[in-house]
Amino acid sequence: MLDQKPSATRRIPIVIATVAIGGLAGFAALYGLGLSRAPAGDPACRPAVATASRIAPLAHGEVAALTMASAPLKLPDLTFEDADGKPKKLSDFRGKTLLVNLWATWCVPCRKEMPALDELQGKLSGPNFEVVAINIDTRDPEKPKNFLKDANLTKLGYFTDQKAKVFQDLKAIGRALGMPTSVLVDPQGCEIATIAGPAEWASEDALKLLRAATGQAAASL
Repeated sequence: MLDQKPSATRRIPIVIATVAIGGLAGFAALYGLGLSRAPAGDPACRPAVATASRIAPLAHGEVAALTMASAPLKLPDLTFEDADGKPKKLSDFRGKTLLVNLWATWCVPCRKEMPALDELQGKLSGPNFEVVAINIDTRDPEKPKNFLKDANLTKLGYFTDQKAKVFQDLKAIGRALGMPTSVLVDPQGCEIATIAGPAEWASEDALKLLRAATGQAAASL
């Protein structure tokens, strides 16, 4: 009888370990099943991923911080207002490649970035491309307008969302982690690339990348 007790005692950890391993195996099976059933994304956005892959070698220098899309992602149809207070939606710009930028006057990097965005708009805007810079100041609506006027930034269109919902909508899909945030969007409203933080958008690095994204030959611009 004395010899049997240690044997029984030794079996307890073995049983516990077996249950634990079985539980882990079951969890792994369920986890793997969940991954295998993860949505593949919007098929309409596959060309945007192909564009991202094509222009990825150009994401260096002043635009090295760009993160290229690796899976098809259609952006929410962001809603905001123009300078006249008329409602606008991201889908209003279908057919153009867009650089959607979120900025605010309380954001120092945003203010520093705005002249480059204004210059970019002056250089590349047209039938194929536009900068859509959306201000998200929630208090004094005149402050961002005065900032643009005082800085002589006249090429950018003025867009605003005083509820800052555009930020929350992008945050919900993991595309707005701070300010400024910029998303390069293809003509179908799909993500090509995203950057958290400022960039020198009027630099030659940025111009080459954006020209490639829109399919425009540098010689024609």
